[in-house]
Amino acid sequence: MSWIDRVRKSIPFIAKRETPDNLWHKCAGCGQMVFVKEYEENQSVCPKCDHHGRIGPDARFNALFDGGVYTLLPAPAVREDPLKFRDSKRYTDRIKAARAATGEQDALVNAKGQIEGKRAVVGVQDFAFMGGSMGLGVGAAFVAGAEAAIADRCPYIIFTAAGGARMQEGILSLMQMPKTTVAIEMLREARLPYIVVLTDPTTGGVTASYAMLGDVQIAEPGALIGFAGQRVIEQTIREKLPPGFQRAEYLLDHGMLDMVTHRHKLRETLATLVDYLVPEPA
Repeated sequence: MSWIDRVRKSIPFIAKRETPDNLWHKCAGCGQMVFVKEYEENQSVCPKCDHHGRIGPDARFNALFDGGVYTLLPAPAVREDPLKFRDSKRYTDRIKAARAATGEQDALVNAKGQIEGKRAVVGVQDFAFMGGSMGLGVGAAFVAGAEAAIADRCPYIIFTAAGGARMQEGILSLMQMPKTTVAIEMLREARLPYIVVLTDPTTGGVTASYAMLGDVQIAEPGALIGFAGQRVIEQTIREKLPPGFQRAEYLLDHGMLDMVTHRHKLRETLATLVDYLVPEPA
């Protein structure tokens, strides 16, 4: 054995430590790496650039309701795969994969609880569930949320996040647009407020229906909000769109929103609105 081998074997080597894959989060806004724990504790808002990341129903409900206490409303039963749709995968397989990944029945989840002592029914669309797309399940859940709010005599608050209607359900997905509009009219007839919080992204048929029919329209900072995509619009009108087009701040400046509210202030803002809009019973 050579002296090099003897020296090499006499040196104690420390085993390489494995780093968990989920320790860091790369911010989509500034590209900086942030500790996942710090990021989640900050409600998925980047502590460096204030970029608002996408969050699901559980995180939204825990941050919004008093003490993180709420009751989930059961998801309405609807006919699945009514068109027997198949592209590169069967539609039923896509639904199963989305349910396994999110633990949710469909893209819209409702819960009821209290926001600073004020009762409310809150619906949250999860973009992680097939892009938050609107189909029979989402339409039925929206109506169920509105009916629960009417039964409890409290407002219905919806957090939108969607890429539009669900193509696998064809015309049936587009029929959810008038269906949800009728549910909003039911709330108005009951003299109960309907409050919309638009989050990133809210596009397509969702924007063309219940996302823009609120008594109060709120958006999170930097949220992408629109119907058609920016490239499609530019090709149609043959003009370059201005900077920040279809972002929350641009829509606020042009009268399509009532306010743009930071995620950390949403709970306080919604509680104030509910206090103003829902009088206490005599």
